[in-house]
Amino acid sequence: MLHIKADEQLFTQAGDVKFGIIHYEGMEAGNIPSMLVGRLQLYIENLHTELQTKTWAEYTGIVAWRKIFKQTGADPSRYRPSVEALYRRIKKEPSAPTGNSAIALNNFFSLQYEIPLGIYDAKAINGDVLIKIGDDADSYEGLNGRRNTLNGIIGTFDEDGPFGSPFVDSVRTSVHDETKEAIQVVYFHHDHSIDQARRMLEAISKMFRQVHGGESSIHLLSRENPKIDK
Repeated sequence: MLHIKADEQLFTQAGDVKFGIIHYEGMEAGNIPSMLVGRLQLYIENLHTELQTKTWAEYTGIVAWRKIFKQTGADPSRYRPSVEALYRRIKKEPSAPTGNSAIALNNFFSLQYEIPLGIYDAKAINGDVLIKIGDDADSYEGLNGRRNTLNGIIGTFDEDGPFGSPFVDSVRTSVHDETKEAIQVVYFHHDHSIDQARRMLEAISKMFRQVHGGESSIHLLSRENPKIDK
């Protein structure tokens, strides 16, 4: 059962953001298939070349998410949206994707669509999920190796506290090779229409299932439809 809600105050501050939720079941994650490694590496190398001559202002997704961070009370120059951090790493070094296939593909979607995404082991999530703006009491050990505070940053919470955000995700709910069920959160910005967001969710879930198998269901949270109870 999925019980996920976006807090109404979030839309008051952040505007017309939307949150795609993809629920994967029966998936098989592990090492990245060699064919996928080649495809991802080519994409990353081409993006690295492109980034040498383009400015950050030319990437509408990064601009949009920096604006959202400001609206919710975070300094995007200090707390960069995860998509911007990923782009900056690739500008410096077009490293080949390594590690877990679910994480590598999640990063590829972020690069392709210029938006933050998070993917979480569903079995590590405790109870109902709430997406809201965090405060200085909300923190977790992040995948960046640091303790991260979500003051003024959109966060995804369960009954044990925050576990994800468009800034950095937590260690507590990270996916691993034994993950069979996952929740993916896709952070859409103001410029994405409902129809566009749904098409992107369909494309993301289709490619993810082609690599990992299993089944998926798609949901979209918005100001008009802020919760899932299924």
